[in-house]
Amino acid sequence: MMKAVYKTGGSQLSIDILSAPQVLGFIDAHAGVLDSSFERTPMSDAMRWRLQRSDFIFSGMKTFHELNEAFPSMLDENGERKPFERFLNDVRSIDQTYNASYLRAEYNFVNASAEMAAKWEGFMQDGDRYNLQYRTQKDDKVRPEHASLDGVTLPPSDSFWEEFYPPNGWNCRCTVVQVRKSKYPATSHDDAMRLGDDALQRDAKGIFRFNPGLEQKSVPDYNPYTIRRCRDCDIANGRLKLARQFAPDNELCEACALVRRCEQLRGDVISHGKGTIEISRLVDRSDNDYERLLSVARHFAAGGARVVMTPKMTRPPKFEYDCVYGSLKDTPYYGKCPDLRIGDHWYEHEGFSSDNPKNAFRNMLNHGLKQSDRVIIDRPNLTDAYMKRIIQQRAKEGQAISEIWTKEGDSLSLLYKKSEE
Repeated sequence: MMKAVYKTGGSQLSIDILSAPQVLGFIDAHAGVLDSSFERTPMSDAMRWRLQRSDFIFSGMKTFHELNEAFPSMLDENGERKPFERFLNDVRSIDQTYNASYLRAEYNFVNASAEMAAKWEGFMQDGDRYNLQYRTQKDDKVRPEHASLDGVTLPPSDSFWEEFYPPNGWNCRCTVVQVRKSKYPATSHDDAMRLGDDALQRDAKGIFRFNPGLEQKSVPDYNPYTIRRCRDCDIANGRLKLARQFAPDNELCEACALVRRCEQLRGDVISHGKGTIEISRLVDRSDNDYERLLSVARHFAAGGARVVMTPKMTRPPKFEYDCVYGSLKDTPYYGKCPDLRIGDHWYEHEGFSSDNPKNAFRNMLNHGLKQSDRVIIDRPNLTDAYMKRIIQQRAKEGQAISEIWTKEGDSLSLLYKKSEE
């Protein structure tokens, strides 16, 4: 990511760098760490997806602050650009602060939020049949202000739980359990609210006054990397669609809008074999080619590859294109929309029906090699020897060809691979 920052020109950091592949990769990696904290926590698929979405947006805003902090370090005391190695060494402390010290507390907080969100889902199935009771761990590590909340008992519909449902701070270990109304009478609402205000008096900004299960977010919209207004933002609360005409009124809002747009372009990840398949939410699953592409994705994922199925995009904004295809930058295929990313490489799938198999083969190569130097074709009725001879001749004439695969049913075979020499 720092290499991407170093390559930027100008004296100010451009917000668009958030959609650079190196930066998006960093955001994905950070969000993945947070996601792993609740990987084994049972919950609905819908809740899990919303919590992961919250992790990505939080990670994006955190990365925005890291970039802003790192960018000035590119210049030395004379205003000259530092050599890259010196720049990298100077920003190591930023990495240590954000991605070791802060990340540990953030990981614990997301883990607690996810566990409590999953509990909230279960509580909602019973409605107000039971009361909810606040409980601490009852050991010497419990904060005195949290200890005063131990035993507070109220129905799930009470507004107390909107503000004081755990976690109520970094590394908070408090929880909530269901109790029988006949055994545990309800606490006075006013007394509970007073105790809650006392418990969170150190949270002067009010960051922790949220319910992860009710809001279906692992981190509140107002957090150390955002501003107080974010709590009431229509976009954050789903009251306004993030349309292209949305005009942010400050740099933070602009960064948030871009991170949210990139999140919308992410896909749903499913496990298959030893690998995974990410299917962009913009992929048309009713398209005729969808099942064929999914078959290809399954073939490579079964062997352990991380496969991404990508959408076709017609004249998208640059940052939207870069969110999906940014790793094509500085290649002849930048601006194209190949079908799949398998590991670090892009592949195009081509199918062509014709009574003349030689014409079909030629057309599939012609169309596919415009999108990528790695092409998967539906196998025509031709011999391997014939097809290899054509491919080798094209390569000899200078056409960029790295791999050609043939697909027959669900079976794939490597027909040609460029020599490493």
